[in-house]
Amino acid sequence: MTSNFTVNMDEYLPLRDVVFKTLRQAILKGELKPGERLMEIALAEKLGVSRTPIREAIRKLELEGLVVMVPRKGAHVANITEKDLNDVLEVRIGLENMAIDKACCLMKAEQFRELKAAEEHFSSILQSGDLTQLAEADVEFHEIIYRASNNERLLQLLGNLREVIYRYRIEYLKDEATRAKLAEEHAEIYEAISARDASKAKAFTFSHIENQRKAIMRSINESN
Repeated sequence: MTSNFTVNMDEYLPLRDVVFKTLRQAILKGELKPGERLMEIALAEKLGVSRTPIREAIRKLELEGLVVMVPRKGAHVANITEKDLNDVLEVRIGLENMAIDKACCLMKAEQFRELKAAEEHFSSILQSGDLTQLAEADVEFHEIIYRASNNERLLQLLGNLREVIYRYRIEYLKDEATRAKLAEEHAEIYEAISARDASKAKAFTFSHIENQRKAIMRSINESN
């Protein structure tokens, strides 16, 4: 097991919860890859814990659909399926459209500057090849739009979805051509929102998410 994630101890959480959060983040960020076998002994040694919290975490991850139990082979990271992907992105489009409608009405000058800076930052690190850094820059661009909606419930829902989407972000950022296209799409979305044109911003966002869906499916098909 060559993944480089580590456990971050939280004095306010039981060990089993810390281990669960650690493994969950490793899966969502692609540090534990789809189809990878989760061996209790190796994970326990890597994280410096006993097998019991590892076993409990794997059970919880199975309930979330992030881990599957394969007969006679044990626990594996669940593969990304087209159905899961379509379900998640369908929800994302609906929530982003709501955020865009409100942001186009409510966004202030400082938030426009933040969005422009986030768009330029993503473009500036395209050649780095650091998928985690790129994913976080992509997240920040969209989060500025979400925050501008000034709707706490909407922010909460998008926050819950963000962690699930993170797994997909890593997949589509693997391709250099896709990364360049994302930068162009961010610029289009920024221009539409800065003009307070919600209809155009939503159209660009739909295209943005659909292109990601296609890129992820290509990645999945190529790896099978």
